Amino acid sequence: MKFKKFKGNIQILSNASVGGLDAQFKLAPKLRTKYTEDKITHLKPKKAAVLVLFYPDIDQNTRFLLTLRASYKGTHSSQISFPGGKIEFQDKSMKETALRETFEEVGIKPNVITTFKEMTDVFIPPSNFLVKPFLGYLESIPSFVTNHEVASIIEVKLDDLLNDSSISKTVLSTSYAKKMEVPCFKLNDYIVWGATAMMLSEIRELFTN
Repeated sequence: MKFKKFKGNIQILSNASVGGLDAQFKLAPKLRTKYTEDKITHLKPKKAAVLVLFYPDIDQNTRFLLTLRASYKGTHSSQISFPGGKIEFQDKSMKETALRETFEEVGIKPNVITTFKEMTDVFIPPSNFLVKPFLGYLESIPSFVTNHEVASIIEVKLDDLLNDSSISKTVLSTSYAKKMEVPCFKLNDYIVWGATAMMLSEIRELFTN
């Protein structure tokens, strides 16, 4: 999708309803579908926010940003994610959390980002986080400056996400499950699954509808 067309659809996207859990669960591991809203509330999850950042590339195609997390001793080591993190005491809102974390992780200043939509919260059982995704865009090609939390920048064409061939399944092992089959997206030769895939599934549905 050309960036001009993307920008032309911003108002429609802003006003459109979101697919919610039905859209997310199309790319959710079976483990995640067992958690009802009541159960999540009972667990008192920590709050976090992420930013789904769209921008033009050199050919004026629309891309969005994913990051490969650095390797560390933790639940989400070396996974694919959006820029973001937990809310801090100085953040006045979840949107401010998403923008602050984006600046810290990839060096994009909040004042050049236009946010235009909130998506459905995603619960992450292994770390007990409830994550709010925000959609935003840049007017120009970004120049990323990463911090220690980011191993690699992954710039994905929006058209690749919207292509049916991006949806697949894979078998993997994690710290909490062995040889688990999960739905996933295959984007830029990376396997994207779990919470990030659930967010992308709802975003994909937003655009295709």
